[in-house]
Amino acid sequence: MNINPIQLFDTVSSTYTYILAAPGSAEAVLIDPVDHHWERDLRHLERLGLTLAWVIETHAHADHVTSAGKLRALTGARAAAPAGCGIAPADLQLEDGGSIVFGNGERIDVLHTPGHTAGSMSYLWRGNAFTGDTLLIDGCGRTDFQSGSAEALYDSVTHKLFTLPDDTRVWPGHDYHGQAVSTIGWEKRHNTRLAGRGRADFVALMAGLDLPAPKLIDVAVPANRNLGLPHGI
Repeated sequence: MNINPIQLFDTVSSTYTYILAAPGSAEAVLIDPVDHHWERDLRHLERLGLTLAWVIETHAHADHVTSAGKLRALTGARAAAPAGCGIAPADLQLEDGGSIVFGNGERIDVLHTPGHTAGSMSYLWRGNAFTGDTLLIDGCGRTDFQSGSAEALYDSVTHKLFTLPDDTRVWPGHDYHGQAVSTIGWEKRHNTRLAGRGRADFVALMAGLDLPAPKLIDVAVPANRNLGLPHGI
């Protein structure tokens, strides 16, 4: 079995979803699924002979609604979410330094990387870093809403993610330019927002972006705090 992550894309929100699986077990993990792709994701698992063990969120998204709750109901998988994101229905509230185990001893390590949101997490598995909206390819997530902090994001990237081995592969939560994967070493040397930039300079840069609010934020954030399900379910 190929042990590389399987990367799936949502063209509406430019969101990446990941399937993780490894030899020796039929169990799989989904990271950051999108509501209108739940059937697609289950078809992928079925074709590969996989059963869903965990659905994991990197944070409470503002630009799309998760299908985590629906997938949990359909498959019996468990849902995991960052403890600081207010996603109360998740079966496991993830803390920095924790882990998720699936399959034949496969371990996903949890790394708290706040900045895009206060609770944002990155996940490490077999030399791969799933960085959500914290570190993007040649960029980073915005920090101007939903408990964001440019100072915290800078520290998360430079003190945590950039201390990983240079050949660690970076799989982002989004990409808007047709890019799929990077490495920690490349981002340290070339990331336009972060490479060679001091903390104060980065904070000033982020303060001047003046980005419009995500169109779905008022719908997506409350829904995602309930794993994408209508409240009351």
